[in-house]
Amino acid sequence: MSYFDDTIAAIATPVGEGGIGIIRLSGKDAIAIADTIFTSGGSKKLMDRPSHTLTYGFIADPVRGGKVDEVLATVMRAPRTYTREDVVEINCHGGILPLRKVLGLVLACGARMAEPGEFTKRAFLNGRIDLSQAEAVMDVIKARSDRAEQLALAQLEGKLSKRITALQDRITTLCANVEAQIDFPDDELETFNKGEVLDTMRGISAELAQLSAGYEAGRFFRDGAATAIVGKPNVGKSSLLNALLEKDRAIVTEMPGTTRDVVEDMLNISGLPLRIMDTAGIRETHDLAESEGIKRSLRALEGADIVIAVLDSSKPFDKADEDLLQAIAHKKAIVLINKCDVRSPDFVLPEGQTKVVEASARTGAGIKELKDMIYNVCISSVVHLDAETSLVTNIRHKHSLDLASLALAEAADSIEHSIPLEIGAMYLREALDHIGAITGVVTTDDILNKIFSEFCVGK
Repeated sequence: MSYFDDTIAAIATPVGEGGIGIIRLSGKDAIAIADTIFTSGGSKKLMDRPSHTLTYGFIADPVRGGKVDEVLATVMRAPRTYTREDVVEINCHGGILPLRKVLGLVLACGARMAEPGEFTKRAFLNGRIDLSQAEAVMDVIKARSDRAEQLALAQLEGKLSKRITALQDRITTLCANVEAQIDFPDDELETFNKGEVLDTMRGISAELAQLSAGYEAGRFFRDGAATAIVGKPNVGKSSLLNALLEKDRAIVTEMPGTTRDVVEDMLNISGLPLRIMDTAGIRETHDLAESEGIKRSLRALEGADIVIAVLDSSKPFDKADEDLLQAIAHKKAIVLINKCDVRSPDFVLPEGQTKVVEASARTGAGIKELKDMIYNVCISSVVHLDAETSLVTNIRHKHSLDLASLALAEAADSIEHSIPLEIGAMYLREALDHIGAITGVVTTDDILNKIFSEFCVGK
């Protein structure tokens, strides 16, 4: 039975001019409402049509009369639909006016305007997908690269859910064994092997930690990695941006201080989307416009996921270069020694820098090596990527994994130190609750409302 009794409707395609626009209805009265405004060449009603069929016809105003649009209506009967409810999709012409007119008629005939993400929310509440799969729907829509789409599809197909469920089952077995020791006399059960129980807990905790450790790489694939190019004026930052993008995106001149604002563009490296930012040269200045640009450069540096610090190797390494390296010491950073084609023998980079690339933004030398290093810095070596990989891409999932791992550690500590088993059982149940929050087995209305509010209305 559906969780909701009413029928919802919305425009399911982007608003604007296009060949086709779709009005989607879902609910027990979806077909009946569509029949009220749909007319075909004959006397056929959508209610009489087989499931998953298209019918040609017109949308007409049942009160005023007159045709509104020429359409194709798709009938899909529960439970073999996206929401597991009866669904009708009306394929209209893709202009704003016909879509709004048809939606207005649908609402006037008894449907309710869908809330953001309500179709997917119904799919979750009706048991067609779990919560992590529901979240993956939006990841598929927003994917910025082939790799991001691949990861989102893997989650949508349930690969992450299967790993989570398997861990959940193992914790459940542990919990049952511990609680059995509490509820029954020792002579009625097999000997409680503390060592085996602790080894199992540590093994599960290690898997949880591995999943959690993949979050940063997953987030970069999902949202993109903010990458700031920083350095003194005239070290070649704008030239580097153009070389990375393979187009003239930033203005390049020999005059210091040309870049006075943050210039942004998107770059894709092996499926990893980067929001790459060319910043104003950092130096002392009394020019108000340049000073504001430098402030923005420093903000970009602090907010960036990864920093490319550009040094001019045609001149000696100086105090300003040293200050820059100190400023990025706490960041994921790459030191780019630029202008290597005209490198000065007086340029000496201090020891201790591990991620260094020599390049020439002017000739293109070293740019491929820089891209490879950017990818490797963003995608941790602990993450193994292949076609079957299911990375955690959602901070909510990571938070739940970390809390579950912490609860398991507390359970193991209490059992190892012979604290009453009731305490260990309590922590194991806490771990189960945190794991269950990922797939929606354990959740709250506040969490659901927050998740689905980020969806578009028609999804």
